[in-house]
Amino acid sequence: MKSPSPPNKTLTPLSAKVVQSLRQSLIAWFKANGRSLPWRETRQPYAVWLSEIMLQQTQVNTVVDYYHRFLARFPSIVSLADAPQADVLKQWEGLGYYSRARNLHKAAQLIRDRHHGVFPTQFDDIVALPGIGQSTAGAIATFALMQPRPILDGNVKRVLARLMAIDAPIQEATTAKIMWPLSARLLPDDPEAAWQFNQALMELGATCCTLKNPDCSRCPWQKTCQAYARNLQGELPVSVKRKPVPHHDIGVAVLWKDETRQQCLIALRPQDGLLGGLWEFPGGKREADETLPACVAREIMEEIGIEIAVGAKLTEIKHAYTHFKVTLHVYDCLYVSGIPQPKASQALQWVTLDEMSAYAFPKANNRIIDLLKSNPAMQLTLC
Repeated sequence: MKSPSPPNKTLTPLSAKVVQSLRQSLIAWFKANGRSLPWRETRQPYAVWLSEIMLQQTQVNTVVDYYHRFLARFPSIVSLADAPQADVLKQWEGLGYYSRARNLHKAAQLIRDRHHGVFPTQFDDIVALPGIGQSTAGAIATFALMQPRPILDGNVKRVLARLMAIDAPIQEATTAKIMWPLSARLLPDDPEAAWQFNQALMELGATCCTLKNPDCSRCPWQKTCQAYARNLQGELPVSVKRKPVPHHDIGVAVLWKDETRQQCLIALRPQDGLLGGLWEFPGGKREADETLPACVAREIMEEIGIEIAVGAKLTEIKHAYTHFKVTLHVYDCLYVSGIPQPKASQALQWVTLDEMSAYAFPKANNRIIDLLKSNPAMQLTLC
């Protein structure tokens, strides 16, 4: 195997001939290898916008079903704007990164109120919408409005970093300043060709020029790729090393209203912040040297203002978020005294297990619900 040679510190300008060759080879590759995806079958701005938001941080295979269900429930921008946020979050349930859904809803309301329910056609108006950055706006403009605009999502950054053997971390803003002109240079002026090129560029990063084990033998840019020429495809792109993420133990109460165990208490998380607008089983972080049952009792008193009896431990659930990890320690609990008050939440609600299907919960909480529904014996008598 050949030894890697040093990556680039500066970019060598691409000649017009090389640019044209890269465009033609990539578009030809896409026509032969591109996946059939529902959002590629439409130029409707709302549908394209929705797909671009859903595809942020989420795999294509996961998105397809959500995309169809969401459009069936909210077939227009106005229908989305008019819906309660709770309904929007329920349709998004399980897809994660819920700020995307909240921003989508806010943006739909702005389009309804400022643009008469019609998706804006001016680029500055698009990028001003909540949840839409420069690259997402470029994709929408290219794919729905036939306005050629460069894009620079994670897949594209990886492809360009390898194509030009860029050794700077792709997460840094200074690297983006290098890559934006490159993406723009490669983009054809013709609207239809630009549509094909940007779709192909994203497809190349998603299916061929992958983060691990890139399939260089299938790549239409192999002969021009500087990373491949220097045997750097396994080392590029450069990423900033992540710091170890903290871990938190969370005490969680499945809190029954009485001994019949027909209704339990759920809380609506604050609108701002992580998982805003979703419902959850109440609880919170364990303090140093605190037992988990004591944590559950304290959190319920502090956040809801009631006394409870903490019983048997039902389960443990591990879950990872972007910047931290948690272990949910779930306890069977019974209301004792006091008037429930939403001190740390937007609202509280007593619900049956069957009624929970009408509420949007985070993924980890849905695992608790599934466990309770599948095993009624877990609704234990308090110790």
